[in-house]
Amino acid sequence: MHRRPDDVPTMVFGWGSIKWHVTPGSVPGASSTFGEVVINPGQGHDRHQHPFSDEVLYIIEGEGRQTVGDGPEFAVTAGDAVYIPMGTLHSTFNTGWRPMRIIATYTPGGAEEALRDLPGFVELAPGEHPAWEAVKPG
Repeated sequence: MHRRPDDVPTMVFGWGSIKWHVTPGSVPGASSTFGEVVINPGQGHDRHQHPFSDEVLYIIEGEGRQTVGDGPEFAVTAGDAVYIPMGTLHSTFNTGWRPMRIIATYTPGGAEEALRDLPGFVELAPGEHPAWEAVKPG
């Protein structure tokens, strides 16, 4: 199966967006989830966990801070990979001036469905693009 970014919906949040290219719910026979996460400059998501899935993050572009479990916060940048065991609290925050782009996987897939219950969640139809406005921090 071949999918382009405009073939899949976009999950939009106050901190950024996600395009899930492969999920068990959208690709027959898929057992994992694969997608691209974009975190806007100066933004990030709250600590959360995926009780039934391991997660792997691969930073494509940008720089940020990452937490995994009770360990100390650490810097991440393009080329870094982060493994997050199932049930482990974690968060990612973009510390740079450009969008942070991350490949994210869940094994087994399905953890992405819980994101629909987050406050402010919006889903854009395939081919629709999010519009961002500049907000001065503070």
